Amino acid sequence: MPSDLSTQTNVSEERDISNLVAAGLASLAYIVPVVMSRSTSPTPDHPRILIWYKTLRQPKFKPPDIAIPLGWTVVETGLAVAAYRLLKKKTDANRNLSLALLAGNVVAIGGWSRLFFGRRNLSASTFAAAAMIGTGAAFVSTARSTDKVAAAAGVPFALWVGCATVLTAAIWRRN
Repeated sequence: MPSDLSTQTNVSEERDISNLVAAGLASLAYIVPVVMSRSTSPTPDHPRILIWYKTLRQPKFKPPDIAIPLGWTVVETGLAVAAYRLLKKKTDANRNLSLALLAGNVVAIGGWSRLFFGRRNLSASTFAAAAMIGTGAAFVSTARSTDKVAAAAGVPFALWVGCATVLTAAIWRRN
């Protein structure tokens, strides 16, 4: 009998959204930053941006270039997991605020790239990265009461943008 009761409780806590729709929406954690930053990425198909980036004086603690996309993949995976889990929860104000903060963070990832690489605005990109620490922490704090796993999945984002802020500030100071 207890297993029937726990099943009923779990069902009542979940939102009536299909797994496929929730997964599709959660995948935006990958898609939106890629779409927003694609035109300003420092890649061979954007040689002027790549040359500019390579000429920046970098701090010694900057990780190898390959570490950056790998790190973002981990971060965006965490955000996608968090989005999926929150989308499956019952709608309430806290869950909706958590999703809004998460969505804002996803858009901010692409926005940072546009500021740093597209506009080459080192000061604005430093402040944007610092703001993402706050919005990342706000997401984790807000999501915690709705879904502890979703909140934990947001921690890598807050930590990563903390490191990105230090790195961006160091690049700004050196250039």
